Formats: sequence, C-alpha cells, structure tokens
Amino acid sequence: MLKKLRLFAALVAFCAVPAHAELVIDVQGIAQPTPVAVVPFGWEGRTAEMPTDVAEIIEADLLRSGRFEPIGEDKMLQKPTDGADVDFQDWSFVGVEAVVVGKVIQTGENAYTLQFQLFDVFGRRQLVGYRMPASRGTMRGAAHRAADMIYEKLTGIKGVFGTRVAYVTAKQQGQGRLYSLVVSDYDGFNEHVIMESQDPIMSPAWSPDSRQLAYVSFEDDKSSIFVQTLRSGNRFRVSAKPGINGAPSFSPDGRKLVVTLGGVDGNLDIHVLDINSRRTTRLTTHRAIDTEGTWSPDGRWIYFTSDRSGGPQVYRVPATGGTPERVTFEGSYNARPRLSPDGTKLATVFNDRGNFRIAVMDLERKDVLVLSGGRQDESPSFAPNSDILIYATRQGRNGVLESVSADGLIRQKMRSSAGGDVREPVWSPFPRF
Repeated sequence: MLKKLRLFAALVAFCAVPAHAELVIDVQGIAQPTPVAVVPFGWEGRTAEMPTDVAEIIEADLLRSGRFEPIGEDKMLQKPTDGADVDFQDWSFVGVEAVVVGKVIQTGENAYTLQFQLFDVFGRRQLVGYRMPASRGTMRGAAHRAADMIYEKLTGIKGVFGTRVAYVTAKQQGQGRLYSLVVSDYDGFNEHVIMESQDPIMSPAWSPDSRQLAYVSFEDDKSSIFVQTLRSGNRFRVSAKPGINGAPSFSPDGRKLVVTLGGVDGNLDIHVLDINSRRTTRLTTHRAIDTEGTWSPDGRWIYFTSDRSGGPQVYRVPATGGTPERVTFEGSYNARPRLSPDGTKLATVFNDRGNFRIAVMDLERKDVLVLSGGRQDESPSFAPNSDILIYATRQGRNGVLESVSADGLIRQKMRSSAGGDVREPVWSPFPRF
C-alpha cells in the first residue's frame, strides 16, 4: 500500500520552489492596449511620504492586466490630485483615454482615507469617484480594490487584483525536500507559508469564503485530507481512510468536499464528504479510475476525470447521486476538469498532438479552445471573474506558473525570483469584506 501511495503522490504532485521567493510577473498583452494615465497621488499627512505608493500599485495592476498601457510620469502635462483640476485637453493631447487622480489623507495615528476619481478623456466626464478607509497594513489591499473598480468600469469585467493565489512549492533540504503550501496576493506580494512538511503536500483548494484551504498531506507515509483556517493556522484532518485520500474540492456552500478515495485495493472513486460529520457518500462505483472531482457553481453536478472509456475524459454525475454522463469528446485526453465560476466554461488538461496543454470548452456550444503552448501544462484554475486561468507549466528544468485570458489573448508568466519549481496553483474566490 505504501508503494501505491507514493505512486499516487508522484502522479498527482509535481511540487516546488523556495517558499520565500517572490513571484515575478511578465505580461504579454493584446496588440493595442488602451493608453491610460495614473497620476501620482497627493499626500496629506504627518510624515514626508505616504506609507504606500497607491498610484504605483494601481498602475502596476492595470499594466499587469495586459489590457492597458499607463503612460510615464514624464509625459504628463499636468499632475492634478483632484478631479476639479483635470484639463481634458492636456490629456487628449498626449493620447490617453482615461485618467486616474487621487490622494491619501491621514486622519489618525494609523488611519487614512484613500480617495480617487476616474475620468473618460474623450467623453470629458467622471466615471468613478470613491473614497475608502485604510491603515498602514491595509493600504495595499485598498489600492487593489481601487484598481478593481477602475478595471471593471473600463472593461465591464470584474477585477481580480484583490484576490490571492495558493500553490505548492518544494526546495532541496539535505537528502530530501521541504514542501510548502504558500498563499500570496495575486501579484506575488504578501507571501505566507501556510504549511511546511518533509512529506509531499498537494491539491490545495479554497473554501468559498477564502478563509480556509483543503489539501492533501502525506504525513506518516499515508495520504490524509486536511482543512486549515488561514487566519489562525488551525487545521483538522477530515479524511484518513485506509488507502488513498485525495483531490479535495469544496462545495459551493462550503459544508462538503468532493474527494477521491481508494480503499486497500487502490481503486479510485468519487465520494462526497460532509465536513462536520465526516460521513462520506460514494458517487461512482466503476472499476475504472475516477478522480479529480469538482463542483459546478450551482452545486447540482460534480465533474470528474475517468478512464472508463479507455482514456481520461471528463464526466459528470448529480451531486445527489445518479448515473455519470460523459462531457468531453474532442481529443483523446481530457483531465483535471475545472468549471468557471459563472458556469459557462470547462477547463481541462488537453492532449494537443502529444503536448499536454490547457483548453477551455464552452459548455453550451461545445467549442474547444487550446489556450496554452507548453508541453507539460497542468492544474488549471479559473479566476473568480471567469475571465482568466492560472496553471502550472515548465520552463527548462523549472516549474513556473502562467495565466492566460479565457480568449487566449493575454498571457502572464509568474516565476520565482530565486528559481526553482512552483506547482498546483489555485485562484481564490473574491474576498468578502
């Protein structure tokens, strides 16, 4: 059995990266990104400089999206901090289509107000005006929320700058490896190690409220599923049945997990586990390998990978039990299904002429679009706005993370500044403030 467990770990987990290495993001955007201006914010406080350069964060967010091209400060003919001072003719002259101005006002020892305005240069009108409280510790998050509002107003798509990403890393330690479960802001900042172990960690999954992570750990040479609260660090084991315990995914209400269980015979099937009672309900009984379950956003279906048709394909089964039905038919290999939060798209690992790449299928039209271009791409995960996916790939000998828009036009590569491998990324839901 120990041999089977290690084989399962080798097949599912390709972990790694120095756990404290910051992620660096390279962007390949659309051919003609929209020119915008983010004017340096004003500062009204008791110190010479504001605690955090808010304008710099907003500008970086917009640039990183691939849809916008902020102009340099040296090209700005004016630098207003209040909307009343915006001269649309000046901004029209330098060719920008939108202007962001604002200021940070200190209101207490560790209390601030961030205010900003977004203007349409051609329409000569304000699109957004907002102010929000912040502290030194929350200023960066407030800047991301401002960027989210700006992005949504300009594109019609909800921004994801205030979200987080979890991933698994590993680094060499003596004769073995140190595995880490890491959470960072979407842009690689505020990196925190949630769990470290000399045994493999795999399959992280966010709870719907972003407050917990479920994951698989191979402590004591056996697979177990844990749920850990991020704020407190408290964790509890929810499944440690004989054989394999793997691939957890939260239900939309956060009360259950779909998991892969394999008894002493090693046959893998899909089960639903009630987190409070620890009771499991078996949904598949086929002699084939059924694994990698995930819930539909409405909670009605569970999608999973099965080789019952001869090769890995995606099936779905009612969450309450029933007869599985096949979902994917294009290509000889479709695995690791993930549904977009809006329920319209299905991401899979797809065999594209011998290369394993990330593909997205429109669930209504059944069209399949291959998004990635690597040879060993894996672990797709949708952003909460359903417009972007993150996945793991390889660059030379190292594992890196990449993201791509659902239409394939915008790509980002996230690499560790210290080198090494990064695997099994999963994008958080929208934060609940």
